[in-house]
Amino acid sequence: MRILTVVGARPQFIKAAVVSRAISVRSVIEEQILHTGQHFDIDMSARFFEELEIPEPAFNLGIGGGSHGQNTGRMIEGIERVLLDQRPDWLLVYGDTDSTLAGALAAVKLHIPVAHVEAGLRSFNRRMPEEINRVLTDHAATRLFAPTAAAVTNPRNEGIESDAVEQVGDVMYDAALFYGKKAERVSSILRDLNLNPKSYVLATLHRAENTDDPARLEAILDGFRASGQRIILPLHPRTHSRLTRFGLVLPENVQGIPPVGYLDMVQLERNAILIATDSGGVQKEAFFHQVPCVTLRDETEWVELVEAGWNRLAPALSGLIPEAMETRLGSSGLNVSHYGQGDAARLIAGSLTIPRGS
Repeated sequence: MRILTVVGARPQFIKAAVVSRAISVRSVIEEQILHTGQHFDIDMSARFFEELEIPEPAFNLGIGGGSHGQNTGRMIEGIERVLLDQRPDWLLVYGDTDSTLAGALAAVKLHIPVAHVEAGLRSFNRRMPEEINRVLTDHAATRLFAPTAAAVTNPRNEGIESDAVEQVGDVMYDAALFYGKKAERVSSILRDLNLNPKSYVLATLHRAENTDDPARLEAILDGFRASGQRIILPLHPRTHSRLTRFGLVLPENVQGIPPVGYLDMVQLERNAILIATDSGGVQKEAFFHQVPCVTLRDETEWVELVEAGWNRLAPALSGLIPEAMETRLGSSGLNVSHYGQGDAARLIAGSLTIPRGS
């Protein structure tokens, strides 16, 4: 059996790392990785492959830096060429990026079955490009690997056949368990930044809805300033460019640093007193490391973490960011287990060996 895995963005590298490891121990599966190049910065791409010990991509399309339409169209064209040449038994995609949708569309047009990891999530905000990507990918996929019970229910409510959806748990939880210990051994980021554990807030900010709107971006920075907390902010390339374009500067209590590798990020997350983010993945990682979280968005696809008290929404223009950060400091939520037993990758690899229709 041959699988072509399509990745293109940093969160996908992390998810693919644990699944590829589970696939590699099954002699019946041969996997090749195609990197679209969606994250083309060395700190956002090559460094992750090295740290996570992901096999070198067999194909690299080098596509990135354009608009959603430009990128997606070029990716479809490039992925289609590889599919026509390789003819895999499965195309495996992750999450909700342009690379995800491009892979799914290219494969389904060629009648190559699609397996979607982290399927079934919904923010119910169709203005988010990610929401469109995940919905369309789910409806194109043959097998949907859902991380939570809610993620099983959502596609079934949309008319997707029940048998196509499998609740396997969250591969990001697998990654947190595996790489958390490694990060503690090898990361020097706390020493490099002169940080003591639980002495800082970790922030991430990258979604277009926040960074491309100067009013929202300025409001988030004002919220950070008003919190009075020492904040460490790894600067996503998009965020850095928008700060320059809009003439905005970071508050004095916010320390902007270059993008960090995954192991350094894990170490920063584990030792933060609070995490403030607009990233879906970082919301979950905060929970995995038992760190309270404030999400800088109007909604979240991880509603169970809000309901359990681990996460609080503080939309950019709500004026709630300082208060939300203050009330979340030192807090915790319910003792819940939504994301499986840390064996999602093994379950996915096993499911892919079962013939379709079995």
